[in-house]
Amino acid sequence: MDPRPRWYRIGWALPWLLFQFFPVADLLTTDRPLAVRLVAGAGLLVFTGVYLDVFRRAFGDRCWSGSLLGRLAVVAVLGTGLAVWLGPSWAGLLIYVSAASAAALPTRWTWPAVLAAALVCAGVVVLGGEPGLVVLPVLCLLTAFALRGTRHLVSVNAELAEAREELARHAVAEERLRFARDLHDLLGHSLSLIALKSELAGRLAEVDPARARTEMADVEAAARRALAEVRDAVSGYRQVSCAQALAEARSALSGAGIAVRLPPRVPELPGPVDAALGWVVREATTNVLRHSGARAVTVTLTDDGAEAVLTVTDDGSGPADDAGPGSGLTGLAERVGALGGALTGGAGRDGGYELRAVLPLAPVTAGAAR
Repeated sequence: MDPRPRWYRIGWALPWLLFQFFPVADLLTTDRPLAVRLVAGAGLLVFTGVYLDVFRRAFGDRCWSGSLLGRLAVVAVLGTGLAVWLGPSWAGLLIYVSAASAAALPTRWTWPAVLAAALVCAGVVVLGGEPGLVVLPVLCLLTAFALRGTRHLVSVNAELAEAREELARHAVAEERLRFARDLHDLLGHSLSLIALKSELAGRLAEVDPARARTEMADVEAAARRALAEVRDAVSGYRQVSCAQALAEARSALSGAGIAVRLPPRVPELPGPVDAALGWVVREATTNVLRHSGARAVTVTLTDDGAEAVLTVTDDGSGPADDAGPGSGLTGLAERVGALGGALTGGAGRDGGYELRAVLPLAPVTAGAAR
């Protein structure tokens, strides 16, 4: 349903009502029987009301229908009948017929209807002996051209509004997907770490209470850190660095009894690249803790000035034969791909699992990334 008020939807028709000055003047000044005046006045009122309703429906619903055709037929019959019956002063009603036809009819029917109205108008003017009104048939054609152009502009504006709404819905959907991916990356790692350390603390509670308290302190710190990161994610200002992710990986893996080898230094990287590599480290750490059963993990990071390459390998069980990429790796591949990079994962050369991310250091546009 069109949300615009009715006065707006009939606004296109209102300027043409000025042409009713001539039939109204003729009705008031010409000496005719009272019955003729009453019938003509009633016909003119019905004609005007139906004409305005045709415009309301044509510009409001933006679609052709049988009911609209019926109303247009009433306008055509009344306009033609009054003009033929009452003479040249009423011939201007056929301009309304042309305008209503141009506003309401499909394109293939518009111009036959408009030409018919113009011919009837010309016939009424010529037969009525008013050559000075020969401009009225021309106005029938010009009015139709104007209304077709107006109708086209209204249609284009409506399509543009729909396109803007569709783009807005698409942007919302993209943001929801981004947020879901970020939330998975955040909570997947933190909750895995909390679960692992909680389990370890439970086993140590009786045999080594001091170590158990230390592990539970780590659980508390991890929970608080996860809460802060989620708040930052909701606020839209979260930024994960590769160095931070490597430090968290060392803590989490060492606490699980897994030997860790990390790069001696983290090079200066562009912000988006640094953040993307940080997410790769986090996801790799989470997968090692959850699935691999590894005893050792090696992380390498190289930067040759053109691209950065991050590799995370472990000596665990490696990828399952029937396992596809999980949602975490899928989200990472999208994140890395958006920067023009590539993410690959699979069996390592010496067994276990290897996750490798290659990212260009120069900015990559969205079109190039595709």
